[in-house]
Amino acid sequence: MKKTISGIRGIFGDDLNPKDVLEFANNFSSLVKSKKCVIGKDTRPSGPIVQEAASASLMKNGIDVFNLGTVPTPVVFREARKYGAGLVISSSHNPIEWNGMKFIIEGRGINEQELPQIIKHQEIPTSTIGVERDISSSYIEDAKKIIGDIKNKPDIVVDIGGGAAKGFAPELLEKIGCTVKVINENLEGCNRGPDPTYDELSDLVAASNKKEIGFAFDLDGDRLVVVRNGKKQTADVTLGLGVAKSLDLGYKRFVLSIDTSVSVEKFIVERGGSVQRSKVGEANVIDLMLKNNAQAGGEGSSGGFILPEFNYCREGILTSGLIASMLGTPEFNEILNYMESYSQIRDKTPIDADFHDKVIEEVKSRFSKDYSETVSMDGIKGIIDEDSWVLIRKSNTEDIIRVSAESNNEAKCREIVKNTLELVNKCYDKVR
Repeated sequence: MKKTISGIRGIFGDDLNPKDVLEFANNFSSLVKSKKCVIGKDTRPSGPIVQEAASASLMKNGIDVFNLGTVPTPVVFREARKYGAGLVISSSHNPIEWNGMKFIIEGRGINEQELPQIIKHQEIPTSTIGVERDISSSYIEDAKKIIGDIKNKPDIVVDIGGGAAKGFAPELLEKIGCTVKVINENLEGCNRGPDPTYDELSDLVAASNKKEIGFAFDLDGDRLVVVRNGKKQTADVTLGLGVAKSLDLGYKRFVLSIDTSVSVEKFIVERGGSVQRSKVGEANVIDLMLKNNAQAGGEGSSGGFILPEFNYCREGILTSGLIASMLGTPEFNEILNYMESYSQIRDKTPIDADFHDKVIEEVKSRFSKDYSETVSMDGIKGIIDEDSWVLIRKSNTEDIIRVSAESNNEAKCREIVKNTLELVNKCYDKVR
């Protein structure tokens, strides 16, 4: 089981059980000052039982529960702004047998200071029992106001991936003026995995070959990957396109995760904007956004564009509409051409979580010898030159270490990743 600011995640029925759900929801109740909490789930088979257990625990502590049903994570975040708290039943991009809980306070995910209160048992005295109500969301109408209408009616394919974006992404795109074809609508019969950033998306590549663009979502609808001209784009392109739209709207202050493409940062700076870097993870990006009053940003690794005025989370659904509104404009082609001159590769290698810190320390000593500059904000990042870097960091959700690299030379980028993966595994052999 993983317990981080990204949420509680585990294999349901193995290391995550209904008893755990009851306990974590009970502890979360201590943070819900409004005594109101919205709740929603993705399409995982274990979703209903997890949601029912969590709702019961919240109501036992006098909290009124507002049930959104099966909805994307951004919808729960949006509604949590109104009610004061939210709970997402999802394990995001993890395999289907996993499930989890993502906790929202005042429209944002929990931070490092709040996490211990959810992990440690809380005794919560109450004299009342909460009630549960089914509610709907104004998310699509709210998003449409941000995006506006599109007049050229772009032809788009949407790959739902069997997830919660069904009923939201296609409807939003149609309402703003797009012509939409949907594939992999239901989990049963879906031909791809839950994480579009790693899947080849062969169905979407084929279906969108003669369309203007293709969009692929993960199970809970906060991650978005773009397919253009029959080619799957890197996850950073999603963020880059969101950034380009933000610049067009006049926004200047951005926060990017430390593993986001240097091309996105250069694009912002060359157009008069400023960039601050945060640790990887949506909660870390948003925390820095709030501290510095940033207007937009996100993390490239998850295809996660964040627009704080609308939502304090990765916004796959909204971003698909924002990107669709740019099709055929100079800004769209400009950012794509700019980013295509860089190659980003993200890989991973299985490493027991008990050895993550020791492995990273070993790699850090090697990086300090091999590279003139290193950054230890999150894992260890080696700056190779102004256009090339490599980052290793432990996963908060899996027993793996992630390796990310970028260069303006594709062959060089592949060599950097290959050598770094070999180094990580050698260090693993040394410390275990």
